[in-house]
Amino acid sequence: MNSNIGIALLLSAAAGLSTTIGSVLGLAVRKPGRRFMGFTLGFSAGVMVLVSFLELLQESIRTLGFVSANVGFFSGMICYFFIDFLIPHDYIGQHDHKGDQLGDSLMRTGLLVALGIGIHNFPEGMATFVGALEDVNVGIAIAIAIAIHNIPEGLAVSAPIYAATGSRKKAFFWSFLSGLSEPVGAGFAALILAPFLTPAVLGCVLAAVSGIMVSISVDELIPVAKSYGDEHMPIIGVITGMAVMSTSLWLLK
Repeated sequence: MNSNIGIALLLSAAAGLSTTIGSVLGLAVRKPGRRFMGFTLGFSAGVMVLVSFLELLQESIRTLGFVSANVGFFSGMICYFFIDFLIPHDYIGQHDHKGDQLGDSLMRTGLLVALGIGIHNFPEGMATFVGALEDVNVGIAIAIAIAIHNIPEGLAVSAPIYAATGSRKKAFFWSFLSGLSEPVGAGFAALILAPFLTPAVLGCVLAAVSGIMVSISVDELIPVAKSYGDEHMPIIGVITGMAVMSTSLWLLK
């Protein structure tokens, strides 16, 4: 398990800093195609839901038993609910951030979105880290899924700040900073949790992380995918993501 810590930290950093890809898109093309965004966000949700139920929660049940694992699962969901309730954030696709919202208003929008995304990314970093500790292949799958949905998050930060300031450097900086909280979350898990990760503790953490990931998918990714306007691409993305993830898990067994 200890040999996986470095890999887990690297995966978390890569997933979090993928917000910079969205930042570059925001500076270059401002808004990717709606069908593409609906599909990729659905794909990400499909991967995360399938990994949560087939890998993380199942491993927790094997370690802790059905009742204790499900208590941990719902505890993770409740934890994410309070994070989302206290610190909401949105994507470009959820609201029409029109060009006539100028100056301080756009700058404030970008900074608030950056703050919200940064706080939301913290438990995602922990999820990637813990998943990679349990199984590197699972960690890679989680990192890819999180990286995919971090791209529009970077876009949501960079586009309004760039429109408000005309500064590519400021837009990129705040987008980068919002993603940095993900490796920070992984580092927190490594420093605080890793020394105490007995099989029982790891089982509890896996259950909670699976609850967090399901919450992210059903409360954030799927609704945002639908908000991009295409009624079929999100579910096609979910099905494709689940199919790809289940096939990869089968091949890696």
